Amino acid sequence: MEGEFKENRGVCMMTPVFELNNGVSIPAIGMGGWDQKENQVLDSLSTGYRLLDTAAQYGNEEEYGQALSTTDIKREEIFLTTKLWTDDVRSRRTREAFNESLERLKTDYIDLYLIHWPAEGFEEAWLEMEDLYKEKKIRSIGVSNFELHHFECLKKHGATVIPAVNQIEIHPYLSNSEVVDYCLSNGIRPEAWCPIGGPERKEINDDIIKEIAENHGKSAPQIILRWHFQRGVISIPKTSHVERMKENKDIFDFELSPEEMKMINGLDRNRRLGPHPDNFDF
Repeated sequence: MEGEFKENRGVCMMTPVFELNNGVSIPAIGMGGWDQKENQVLDSLSTGYRLLDTAAQYGNEEEYGQALSTTDIKREEIFLTTKLWTDDVRSRRTREAFNESLERLKTDYIDLYLIHWPAEGFEEAWLEMEDLYKEKKIRSIGVSNFELHHFECLKKHGATVIPAVNQIEIHPYLSNSEVVDYCLSNGIRPEAWCPIGGPERKEINDDIIKEIAENHGKSAPQIILRWHFQRGVISIPKTSHVERMKENKDIFDFELSPEEMKMINGLDRNRRLGPHPDNFDF
């Protein structure tokens, strides 16, 4: 399930890409968007990132819009993701919220639009997103923080478009294998938020990760991000430091062995940093 180097909309991607279930290519690694400002978005672009992730709830879509207006990089070379917040799902404001995001982002289309969390009414929101997709205002539609039963709810509610992506919490201490395997088996590309782990940095200080990193002459974060890539998972690590941006992308010149993959898989502790998708209160 690894990515491959290929053409995307006539532009040669400098990062391997995964092909989504509708034929659209998405970079295998991108920049996480929570708390990012305009200058950090521009730094991401200047260091070669082309997958940018934000959300209405982050409150920084305007910053992304300004960066898109400032950069010399063509819009069609950038894969832009944003998300529909829970309040708008519950209020049945999908189309209105989407148009507001377009305005803040200063763009006339979104490459990937996600339901941020499975709030009450997500089935109706999905059908409205299908309409926006068919109107070609969105290149791909997907979900975030969905468990298996949420996909079954979409099917029962008459969904006709299979989600292209499910953005979920994944890191070595939460491999989320059941959801990842389900997605890969059903043509849904898993995408990891918080892919390296939390601010306590426990994962990158794990002895097994450090041993594997030493064997490859790489950093612990690079080992973890390579693990995601070899699982077929998109990752969106977030950093404000240019050197770390460069380091996080430098994962395509080595390969983890099957034994090393097994060792990292064995670190799973089912340790969540965020709420379970069945028990969030926002």
